[in-house]
Amino acid sequence: MTSTPTPPGLARFNADEEHTALAALLDACASGAWARRLVAARPYPTPEDLYAASDAAMAGLTPADLDEATAGHPPIGRPEPGDPTSAREQRGMADASDALKAEMLELNLAYQEKFGHVFLICATGRSGEEMRDALRERIGNPPEVEREIVRTELGKINRIRLARLVEPVAED
Repeated sequence: MTSTPTPPGLARFNADEEHTALAALLDACASGAWARRLVAARPYPTPEDLYAASDAAMAGLTPADLDEATAGHPPIGRPEPGDPTSAREQRGMADASDALKAEMLELNLAYQEKFGHVFLICATGRSGEEMRDALRERIGNPPEVEREIVRTELGKINRIRLARLVEPVAED
């Protein structure tokens, strides 16, 4: 049986000093509990092992940890200036009409008022209309249901960001 070599990015992450690895993870997800758990479990033999550890850490986050994680995300349609990650992930809103952008702003504000945090969705590959439709649908959820949807969406975002951290990715 032949073993697959560890991708260079994962090998680097495994070898990084703790503070460097922690900073890289906090760039991916603002939850300190999630990042500390992943750093403590190094080294990861494969990217899949890292993703599984991320999923397990995500499942164990408290409501306060989830609040910390969502605070690190800008609202859909308004990526932070100079933040290429959010701009890339929210590309589906870049060419949205002014009417759609205005509707998203209104829906985002209503969502934040109801749930106390930004609307979080794995926006990669989604159009502005798809994100708006998801927001319209999810704003009617009870808080406990929405919290678990946020946990799932955050897990998807984290996997994408971890892949960019540890595996060679063609720039888009």
